[in-house]
Amino acid sequence: MKQVVQEIATGETVLLDVPTPSAQPGMAVVRTAASVVSVGTERALVEFAGKSLLGKARSRPDLVRQVLEKIQREGLLTTYDAVQNRLDQPMPLGYASAGTIVEIGEGLEGFKVGDRVACAGGGYAVHAEYSLVPENLLSKLPDEVTFEQGAITTLGAIALHGFRLGKVGVRDRVAVIGLGLLGLMAAMIARSAGCAVFGIDVNPQRVKRARLLGFEAVEREHAEREGAAFTHGHGFDLVQICADTVSNDTVVLAGAIARDKGAVVSTGVVGTELPRKTYFEKELRFVISRSYGPGRYDPAYEEGGKDYPYGYVRWTEGRNLDAFLELIAEGDIEADALITHRFPIERATDAYEFIADPDEDFVGVLLTYTTDGERSAAAERRIELRSGEHRSDAQVNLGVIGAGNFATGVMFPAMKKVPGLNWVGLATASGLSSGDAGRRYGFRYATSEAEALFEDEQINTIVVLTRHHLHAEQVCAALDVGKHVFCEKPLAIDRDSLNQVQHSLSSAEGLLTVGFNRRFAPLALELKERVASIGDPLMMHYRVNAGALPRDHWLHDPEQGGGRIIGEACHFIDFLTYLAGHPPVEVQCIGLIGDSRYRDDNVQITLRFEGGSIGTVSYLANGSRAFPKERVEIFGGGQTAVLDDFRRLEVAGDGRRRISRSWLRQDKGHRGEWHVFSEVIQGGGLPPIPYVDLFGVAQASFAAVKSLHSGEPIRVEPLASF
Repeated sequence: MKQVVQEIATGETVLLDVPTPSAQPGMAVVRTAASVVSVGTERALVEFAGKSLLGKARSRPDLVRQVLEKIQREGLLTTYDAVQNRLDQPMPLGYASAGTIVEIGEGLEGFKVGDRVACAGGGYAVHAEYSLVPENLLSKLPDEVTFEQGAITTLGAIALHGFRLGKVGVRDRVAVIGLGLLGLMAAMIARSAGCAVFGIDVNPQRVKRARLLGFEAVEREHAEREGAAFTHGHGFDLVQICADTVSNDTVVLAGAIARDKGAVVSTGVVGTELPRKTYFEKELRFVISRSYGPGRYDPAYEEGGKDYPYGYVRWTEGRNLDAFLELIAEGDIEADALITHRFPIERATDAYEFIADPDEDFVGVLLTYTTDGERSAAAERRIELRSGEHRSDAQVNLGVIGAGNFATGVMFPAMKKVPGLNWVGLATASGLSSGDAGRRYGFRYATSEAEALFEDEQINTIVVLTRHHLHAEQVCAALDVGKHVFCEKPLAIDRDSLNQVQHSLSSAEGLLTVGFNRRFAPLALELKERVASIGDPLMMHYRVNAGALPRDHWLHDPEQGGGRIIGEACHFIDFLTYLAGHPPVEVQCIGLIGDSRYRDDNVQITLRFEGGSIGTVSYLANGSRAFPKERVEIFGGGQTAVLDDFRRLEVAGDGRRRISRSWLRQDKGHRGEWHVFSEVIQGGGLPPIPYVDLFGVAQASFAAVKSLHSGEPIRVEPLASF
């Protein structure tokens, strides 16, 4: 299928061929009929992408600071690679569309195949022939509403939510500053609610259009005088700002024309330096509207499909979508009058050139799509990216599931440096990421169906780089059909899933390894060599300055991420296991409590190993990200070793101090783990990480969570040998 994306590095708006998305739980695949080009949000993104690297840096000084801090922590070359990877990733454009549901995911309620729907949400209602949209971002089109009319619904919900925040009623006076698509919809909404509406714009063509639609409207220079006459000198009850400008003039004007104790709601993107004297003397209420209503930016609502109780949250973003569609159906919104230009999807780049021209006069700009029903979404879920000869079974023929930031920014660049890897198939649910990353890294084909990789007889090695809750299921599916499997940590997020992996592995022909890469880092190998000669038990401390994550981050979700102990701290439990030479036999975990900013991610995990060694992992979310992330200290046999952030290793003992450094690049072993795994697959041998360690570390992470909540040490039962 065709999809419009923005190349951040080059500034180009391009049309890509990518696989169609496959249905996911709680989501629907929608065949797009029309989508709206946002002349505000999307044009701003296009303009940002078109800037030079220096221009991008000047417009985002916050990101520049992050880059400088990363250079200090991880080295110049590591940071350079990370920045280049981010710039190379295309940005999907679009967040408002309408079309027909062609496939339903498991658990999606209230919709069926064939329903005509409006779609909302960045990353979901994209400019593409097919889109994958969650339940709460879908709204059924009334019979009276066309696809083109339905496509503007998302922007209508934005205008509607801004109007609701104004808290006005029948015959209240409402001024709308900015008479583009959003402003005209806001004006129509206010009029339908019985308000007296007054429009303002700097563009005389927009003022003229508003008047043709029956509104009293003036240019900016006449706004204060005419506004005073319109309100009989009292001022406006609500001033809704729908403009798009960096200037503060809109908030200055809003303050001047608002009534005493009135409301100013910023729905557009404008300067917000308020003139304090005006706002203070009138005691004005100033609100910045958050998109289309309650639920926006809440993953539980938008992605998880969890609605808010109707009695407590009357107008969610989904209900605002429904309400705006009703306004169109009843004729209160003259949707056809708001759509001035149409471009077929094949000419999408022309549409962006058009809206960037300041001399063009337009309101609603649509992309249109062929809907003749001859093409099948399922038939386009695989696209060929390159031709290639069949490789022998001795080669590592890869099928990769997942192409997120970690995959494209860390794993794929490391794997590219490993000889003997044949990049066959890449699968992601969205289609865009598989098509883009597939081209960049030389895969033979891209698909949106992971099952295609399991069924491909040429592929002998499956790489699982998806979200944590999918790991165990996909590992089992791959092992059951005889594939070798590389699974990024964690192997499983609960005991039942871990047991299923153990069952599949017990009869599997292929090998299994987990992405515990730190074992394979050059400085880690040197450290292991130093401590291996120590006959005494070791005292080990691993301090991890992990940094805070938003409370609604998917990693915190016990059903998706498993929490940070299971999902991340397993890395550090494994590294101490590697140094101790045995998996843990007992775990005790304590943590900070009573702070709503954190979710069980300021903890200290104490591990006792067979052989007597003891290790502690201090996993911390409450520190500064400017400070180095990881530090390992080892004591034993009269020797001390300190590994700082995998860039500096110091070993003291026998009257000598040895220091090894990596000056320009941090190497955490991602390439090293693939060298070893590839060699074992091609030449035979034992798994890169003993299975007793893989399962012991997983069980230890589960035990740490249990101990944190119970306050008791938890014994870890050893894994039965295979």
